[in-house]
Amino acid sequence: MLEVSELSVSFGAVSALKGVSLQARTGSITAVLGANGAGKTTLLRAISGLVKAHAGSVRYDKHELVGMSVERIVRAGVSHVPEGGSVIAEMTVAENLQLGAVWRYGRRERQRRIGEIYEIFPALATRAKQHASTLSGGERQMLAIGRALVSRPSLLLLDEPSLGLAPLVTAGLMAVLADLSKGGEITTVLVEQNARSALSIASWAVVLNLGTVVVSDSADAVAGDADLRHHFLGF
Repeated sequence: MLEVSELSVSFGAVSALKGVSLQARTGSITAVLGANGAGKTTLLRAISGLVKAHAGSVRYDKHELVGMSVERIVRAGVSHVPEGGSVIAEMTVAENLQLGAVWRYGRRERQRRIGEIYEIFPALATRAKQHASTLSGGERQMLAIGRALVSRPSLLLLDEPSLGLAPLVTAGLMAVLADLSKGGEITTVLVEQNARSALSIASWAVVLNLGTVVVSDSADAVAGDADLRHHFLGF
């Protein structure tokens, strides 16, 4: 289980997170929702060590992540896909995937893991030798997620994976994430502006507003609360 307790992050005089607490059960999808500026991205960056928390705790799989280096957090089983996907445009699809697995596996096992990613995202298999710069937005997002998955993380942090994607592509991506969670091996924390899509696949939802948690409840309960949705989620 991921357990975030009273996590606070500030940038100068600006408090981005103010005592945020949440839990993500093993094998579940937890949606983190809220308007722009709510603190969603900062939360993921604090969990993965990309920004420094000045108070609070992040515990995962017996590790205290606050204060650990980014490299150690990755080796503890945490993969973070930032907003925009973050693939290396000058490298091929296959090279990007190899980069995600190179620190963990030997060559033979690495190729097997990459083959598994091609099964999850068949479009990448047909473009394995193409440079990432030639991919569509949806394909780049698949590649970014595939590169995170190829190292077999136990905790996957996804920041706005549907950003800029067509509705049909978004639906396909959400279906893949739902399928991945069914195995119970990957715990996913999903930050999404598209709250409707995120709630459709999540089991739990946390709503942030101005750096604080305003709601933490089942995804079904959040989706069914019209006043909450209209006030904080815009639908």
